[in-house]
Amino acid sequence: MNYLAIDASTEACSVALQINGKLYSRYDLCPQSHSLQLLPMVDEVLKEAGIKLSQCDGLIFGRGPGSFTGVRIGVGVAQGLAFTANLPVVGVSSLQAMAQLAFMQGKVQGKVKGQQVSVIAAIDARMGEVYNGYFMLDENNIMQPQCAEAVTPPEQLAQHLSSVVNNVEYGVGTGWDAYSEKLSSLKSNTGTPDVLFPSAEAMLAIGVIALEQGKGVAAEDAQPVYVRDTVSWKKLPGRE
Repeated sequence: MNYLAIDASTEACSVALQINGKLYSRYDLCPQSHSLQLLPMVDEVLKEAGIKLSQCDGLIFGRGPGSFTGVRIGVGVAQGLAFTANLPVVGVSSLQAMAQLAFMQGKVQGKVKGQQVSVIAAIDARMGEVYNGYFMLDENNIMQPQCAEAVTPPEQLAQHLSSVVNNVEYGVGTGWDAYSEKLSSLKSNTGTPDVLFPSAEAMLAIGVIALEQGKGVAAEDAQPVYVRDTVSWKKLPGRE
């Protein structure tokens, strides 16, 4: 089975293509340039693999949370590509993808003697908050969420995760550096995390299982997940 994954939900822009078990990928840190980079990346991996988009069996996209603009670009491109080639789509969390990438890079180990690996993903959400999620490895070597993704002030993250955290967890994402004084005690890895952004390769690993389980949806049903649904602005005098 052949699958394409794309992501533009954070400062990173990436594409991954799995063809007959072989992987082709592109990755670039390009803030403000996702709309220019994403489609050329898709064209590059398709040409490198020597196939057409219509030969894929499904499309995986980064659904957020992250940059509002980046998430919208990624979903829009996913819908356009899926409509063109009549492909089912699956959205993957950017937080889950970072946890998965930590496992794929060997930063965290699998289940050992019954002890579960756990990862806290935290993305700087600006406005004094972090997007966050808590993940543990399942029997398919996929990092699965243990609670609902949320956006919280960093000083409230420990309380928010108190029902699932059991020890010091591995941290991924940009939130740890942005609010290091308030968050550093929650993670076992010191300093800047090795995994700061999601990647399409990690989303591919997660999304392929969902597609093969028949969880793909039509292009028009591809939905972003912002977590923060509204932006709070200071009210102007005389305005509601």
